[in-house]
Amino acid sequence: MTTAVLLIAHGSRRAEANHDLVIVADRLREQTDYEIVVPSYLELAEPSIPDGARQCVDAGADHVLMMPYFLSAGSHVTRDLERFRDEAAASFSKVTFILCPPLGLHPLMLEIIKDRVREGTSTSSREFS
Repeated sequence: MTTAVLLIAHGSRRAEANHDLVIVADRLREQTDYEIVVPSYLELAEPSIPDGARQCVDAGADHVLMMPYFLSAGSHVTRDLERFRDEAAASFSKVTFILCPPLGLHPLMLEIIKDRVREGTSTSSREFS
């Protein structure tokens, strides 16, 4: 079985914001056994979710983990991404598509928030990192 990770972000008109997901995809590929990691976007950027799913399948995946780079299970995750999952499964009937939970309530999220708050209290902190 070949498993791919399809990272899914909302998408932005700011190229820099979209590039963050590309960096996350590269790091995930480097630090895990997932050889196929594809960034994709709900809207406003490319590749789209259907195009990203196709890239995963074209690369040989028969199992695709759809990972929402979203903080909560709002309507994009619960409605839109479920629809994209179902459409991908219908288009690629021999491939399994699994929608993973969003980032929000993961136990490490509080550590990230505390770290960002500490950065915000620094007078030298002027840019996002």
